[in-house]
Amino acid sequence: MTTVYDFEAQQITGKPVALKQFKGKAMLIVNTASACGFTPQFAGLEELHKTYGDQGLVVLGFPCNQFGAQDSGDNSEIAEFCQLNYGVSFPMMAKINVNGSEAHPLYQWLTKEAPGLLGSKAIKWNFTKFLVGKDGSVLKRYAPTDTPMSMAKDIEAALA
Repeated sequence: MTTVYDFEAQQITGKPVALKQFKGKAMLIVNTASACGFTPQFAGLEELHKTYGDQGLVVLGFPCNQFGAQDSGDNSEIAEFCQLNYGVSFPMMAKINVNGSEAHPLYQWLTKEAPGLLGSKAIKWNFTKFLVGKDGSVLKRYAPTDTPMSMAKDIEAALA
């Protein structure tokens, strides 16, 4: 059986990260953008990171420019934006595609494991979120309109 731990990503700095390093932790995986109406959710994601990080939650942000070209900067510009405007201290990954033939393998797997409304596999917009349990399986998919704090009860259950 495939789990999130079978995948690798790149940090926003370019360094490879094996997701197996987060084994035994719950993860919230989010495709982000710097110039989106949902961009203020970075503040809520940071709050979740600070509130639940010590209990075993890992928030991972994956910048994506596939929706309205809302993250057109390079990785260093994105990292600077997130830190400067939202004080982001959770891990930000390198910019990826989440849809199409060039979609990152992690996102191909996430969308297969937790399809969206009416079984759609495609990510519809920035700030779609996936909650992954401590066993590496996908627990739930959240819409861009779901605020980070609205997921608190599910996160607490995943950490229990």
